[in-house]
Amino acid sequence: MPAPAPGPSPIIDVRSLGIVRGKSHILRQVNWQVDAGQHWVILGANGSGKTSLLSALTGYFTPSRGTIHLLGETYGRADWQKLRERVGIVSSSVRHRIDDSEKAVEIVISGKYGQLNYWGKVKRADRVGALAILERMEAGYLADREWLFLSQGERQRVLIGRALMMSPPLLILDEPCAGLDPVARSHFLAFVARLAASAQSPTLVLVTHHVEEIEPCFTHVLVLRHGQVIANGPTSQHLTAATLSEAFGAEVTLRRARGRYLLETLETQQRLDEGGALVQRASANGSTEERIA
Repeated sequence: MPAPAPGPSPIIDVRSLGIVRGKSHILRQVNWQVDAGQHWVILGANGSGKTSLLSALTGYFTPSRGTIHLLGETYGRADWQKLRERVGIVSSSVRHRIDDSEKAVEIVISGKYGQLNYWGKVKRADRVGALAILERMEAGYLADREWLFLSQGERQRVLIGRALMMSPPLLILDEPCAGLDPVARSHFLAFVARLAASAQSPTLVLVTHHVEEIEPCFTHVLVLRHGQVIANGPTSQHLTAATLSEAFGAEVTLRRARGRYLLETLETQQRLDEGGALVQRASANGSTEERIA
């Protein structure tokens, strides 16, 4: 009887990854697998290792130990520069390097050629493709608008369009809501949810330290603290108050409202009341409750 055909390779397969710089252990024993059909969140406080993990994943940090398999290729055996062309990345480092006079459609086209501030002659086929992507991004009306005159939310949609110009199977959103006001953030996250639900959606990886940005479309979560994984798996099982309290080094509560997660810090102070009984004073994001211990 013939052996069963092997299943599809994981989108990301990180095994026992460690990164050491000098005497500092930046990442320790990171294991992480992303399969097709999943959308992930990398969550953790500032300095937890999120950016370092992304840098290793995209070949900008060399692992000290462990292995990285990305889109069926193995780090150290494949041309990682070419492999990066199959990974769409939206980050502030790109946003800050775009010329104010660049038009939205030209920014999207530049993603095909891996350059910023596109200077070549725009081919008709490229413009047609870029306009189609802008329509997918619900931003077709921005095509000929210059970068200077785009809102932060509009800029993020254009950059996602740029990242999708090469039809990558993986799209990484690195702190995409930074700089957005609450209304713009809400609209942008709703757009991301629609993108995830579309038939053409790549695998999404959202990097953040705000649980409020985790839409129901994100099926899995990887939580980091001091370069180590403390939770890894389905969001419904692993995104808990206990996990987040450990991740952020403070006692927190977690609840859901209308499909969104809401985190509150819980600060407890103790004092004696007039009768000598111990009273705990709990403060959650500005609201105060006193109870006798």
